Amino acid sequence: MFEKLKEEVCEKNLMLAKTGLITLTFGNLSVYDREAGVVAIKPSGVGYDELTPDKIPVMSIDGSVVEGNYRPSSDTETHLEIYRNFRSACSVIHTHSEFATAFAQARREIPAYGTTHGDYFYGAIPCTREMTGAETESDYEKNTGKVIVETFAEKDESAVPGVLVCSHGPFVWGKNSNEALTHAVVLEQVAKMAFYTEFLGNRETMSRHLLDRHFFRKHGKNAYYGQKNT
Repeated sequence: MFEKLKEEVCEKNLMLAKTGLITLTFGNLSVYDREAGVVAIKPSGVGYDELTPDKIPVMSIDGSVVEGNYRPSSDTETHLEIYRNFRSACSVIHTHSEFATAFAQARREIPAYGTTHGDYFYGAIPCTREMTGAETESDYEKNTGKVIVETFAEKDESAVPGVLVCSHGPFVWGKNSNEALTHAVVLEQVAKMAFYTEFLGNRETMSRHLLDRHFFRKHGKNAYYGQKNT
């Protein structure tokens, strides 16, 4: 029934693996078809070299599997919690990419040091608080999503479409799977740049006026980067 959705999720998971952001099976990509009310996600523990569309499980937003015989990713409840709360998100990606995960393990946000960061993220990429023992012992994956949502209580998730989960790793999202893939690649790149920037001795973030210029030339009603739709 959801063949096109399963094909998209399979294809984009394979593209994610090709980015180099994935080690073994440490990562997943999902897509939420808001019109149909269903989410498709990578199956748990299935190697990328074994992934085919018929193995992609499809579920309702409450987590009930509606199509497929494979168990969904163990991170499914985190994805679903993001979808329930972030209206701008129609695709979510989780990886354990090296530099972003290093910042997560250091329990640090990624500061906006330069224009590469500012082109995609309007300010620092936050790190969540540490989860409590109770949160990890019961409904761990759902509570991971709740902590992400909590982190954005006073932030615009569409302006900063990514987060580091404390001691865990990055999650990103986008209005579609292509945008989410871009955010995953850029987040890892700016994490790497931030690491080297600090290694060279600088912790001064970019100016607000430069951040504004770079972010808003790509985003918002006055954006002028790229070509107009014809």
